[in-house]
Amino acid sequence: MRHTRPTGLLGRGLVALTAAAASAIATMSLASPATAAPAKPAAAPAKPGDTCTPADLGTRHPYIKSAEVTPTITHFKGWYVTDGSTGSQTVDTSTQETISVSVGLNGNIQGSFQVEALGMVGGTVGLNVQVNYTHTSSTSKSISWNFQNPGYYGLYEGTKKVTGTYGSLNCNRTDLGGGTYALKWVEGPDTGSYTTYTALEEGAVRCEDKVPANSIMAKAQVLLDCGSPAATAKHPAGPVPSAKADQAKHDADNAATAAKAAQSMKATQAARPAPRAALNCQPGVYKIDVPGKPLNWSAPLRANDGTRLRESNWTSAHLDNWRLCNVTERNGVIEASLWNWGNGGCATIPANIANQEQAYLTTTTCGEDDLQRFYIYRDVPGSTKIGLQNKYTGSMMGHNRYADGELIRQYSSGRQDGTGTYTLTGV
Repeated sequence: MRHTRPTGLLGRGLVALTAAAASAIATMSLASPATAAPAKPAAAPAKPGDTCTPADLGTRHPYIKSAEVTPTITHFKGWYVTDGSTGSQTVDTSTQETISVSVGLNGNIQGSFQVEALGMVGGTVGLNVQVNYTHTSSTSKSISWNFQNPGYYGLYEGTKKVTGTYGSLNCNRTDLGGGTYALKWVEGPDTGSYTTYTALEEGAVRCEDKVPANSIMAKAQVLLDCGSPAATAKHPAGPVPSAKADQAKHDADNAATAAKAAQSMKATQAARPAPRAALNCQPGVYKIDVPGKPLNWSAPLRANDGTRLRESNWTSAHLDNWRLCNVTERNGVIEASLWNWGNGGCATIPANIANQEQAYLTTTTCGEDDLQRFYIYRDVPGSTKIGLQNKYTGSMMGHNRYADGELIRQYSSGRQDGTGTYTLTGV
């Protein structure tokens, strides 16, 4: 048996990043070598119960709820080597399973929340995992190997697939009892699943080789189907069929098809909200202000425009007035639809761009749709500062810069500079 060797990803140029590296990349800024300041140690990740500040109301951080590591073969071929065919050979292997990196709805890993989550996955399982979007090849793969002994071999490329669930930590008021409150990081309602994988490796394994349990080599040895007639009979040099490999590919294809169908159905449901007969709105009317400044959320007049920062004046026509509708509350977190008095629509992220970082906020006909539902995180009583999170995407609302006409957008981790914290001001 030869030792396995790592292979590159997407042209052999992508190297798996460690959790520490992922955190550094997410936070570092560009500077020239001559002027770069000394690197500061990375801040410890937020934990449930830690203290937060009003500037954190519009932010969130991931935490890993579960993680499972599964050795996975991405390409495989059974191959018989005779006395006369030892030495270096190149074998075309067939695709067994295609793995794509994803976090929640996002298969592009555009936002800092996804990168931070995958970095935490690496730390949780003690492996270097992919923290950017990538996927294993869905086409055949040529593997060159030096066969030193005759026998029945399984040539493979494989990886360790890491899957699990994550939650989000949000800053919110916490009742300490006795009429006192404090801002703390709490487990938010948002949760989802992720998939990533370690660096690919390729190799060759025989039935008689002793390999570590639960390893990629052991998984390849299972697909080699050592007890089958094909494995024990004499063969001419070349490919040997494996019933177990064929069944594994069939199962992987079925799972991928089912996952695509489920995602397509979910996207279709989001794009076509069921009409709502009536909203149960609270009597209060509010402006959603930038704290201490005159600009506030103003709904669009045109269907193809977004919600923007505007200053209230006589032309506002109630486009800057909002009501909270169909309100529920769980563990101190409000969930509500935001109905605009000026155009009669509900705040939403457009369905066709909902998976994109910095997708803009707009309004549409109110309906039964999680894209129109928002979690509202509040400061301690006496303060009207809030943070807002879209229920469907999990992203926080914020703006890129303070300027008249600036769009309100979604940011997966929120605006870490505090610009995602707003004030809910009664009119």
